[in-house]
Amino acid sequence: MPESARYGSRVPSRKQRRRQQKLRRHEWEEVLVDDEGNEVVVESSERPAKEKTERRSAKPQASRRPIREVQPPSFTRVLKRAGLFAPLMFLTVHFLSGDKLSLPSKVLQTLLLLAFFLPFSYVMDRVAYRAYQRRLERG
Repeated sequence: MPESARYGSRVPSRKQRRRQQKLRRHEWEEVLVDDEGNEVVVESSERPAKEKTERRSAKPQASRRPIREVQPPSFTRVLKRAGLFAPLMFLTVHFLSGDKLSLPSKVLQTLLLLAFFLPFSYVMDRVAYRAYQRRLERG
């Protein structure tokens, strides 16, 4: 099979081929450094059992920072968020539609976007709050 068929339209350069071959031919060995500073090759059967069990049993450390408090969902917060996003939505509709839509239809499009945004935002706040409550219960 020609190389062009194997690699698609892009054939690796000679440098890239050499680098790939070099990576394939190296064998990695595990070594320990003894008290005198000499490197000793460790066979997989000679590996201390303590290292294996420590690595397996080590649980990822919980972050030491406190859990960020999540406020309960409220419609006032959702309406404030909508007040921030409404102008951005209008500008998006304005620039994407160009001269195809009149000003009232652009406002209507923005209102339709807000009709989807408001309930979605409230539901996402509710999901985040419930997850926060579960995290607090677990400790």
